[in-house]
Amino acid sequence: MSQEFSLRVIAHVRSDFPSKFGVPRQSGLVDDLESTLVFEPEFRNEDALRGLEGFSHLWLVWVFHQARRREWSPTVRPPRLGGNVRMGVFATRSPFRPNPIALSAVRLAGVERTREWGTVLRLRGADLMDGTPVLDIKPYLPYADCIPDALGGFAAVPAGEALEVAIPPDLLERVPPDRRKSLRGVLAQDPRPHYQEDPDRVYGFGFGGLEVRFSVAGGVLTVREILEGT
Repeated sequence: MSQEFSLRVIAHVRSDFPSKFGVPRQSGLVDDLESTLVFEPEFRNEDALRGLEGFSHLWLVWVFHQARRREWSPTVRPPRLGGNVRMGVFATRSPFRPNPIALSAVRLAGVERTREWGTVLRLRGADLMDGTPVLDIKPYLPYADCIPDALGGFAAVPAGEALEVAIPPDLLERVPPDRRKSLRGVLAQDPRPHYQEDPDRVYGFGFGGLEVRFSVAGGVLTVREILEGT
């Protein structure tokens, strides 16, 4: 029986990433990364958040709003397998799915009242670009959601080792002090596609209103430029 359901966006995420390039590949990989969840006016009701401050982590149910397609494919090419091996779409976390829905576990850093947006949620470790629509929030329950002996299939361990990050001091000065640690964490995760290994290529991505350009050679990521974002 074919059915369709209508879902409402309850909030949007404010983060340092204007595009998907540079966003950590999974939530929790860069705990220092901060973002804010801003509720839509209809859902700016403090009663809906009563008791939430007692949880350290949350599940966010959100939409791959920049990866929507009319048709779906039963197989996709996971980047961590080099982009050359096809796996079943339901065996991956690919954004190209029948329904572009995603799930992320994030740290709740605080519940804060603001003049502009009402009550917002301060998050850490989110893998979400700026403007991501959120459909629902659920508390993370350690006794039910943590399964220590679970198997991870072909994605059982993080993809590759963390890179050494080299940022010249004069370039680092262009980054606000409260963003420097999280930027290093993002770069250490190697933002490049897994199948690209050209040491002479310079990559770039937006971060907190800046354009960060870098290259990678011999396990070292070197920042080449940090420019004001356009």
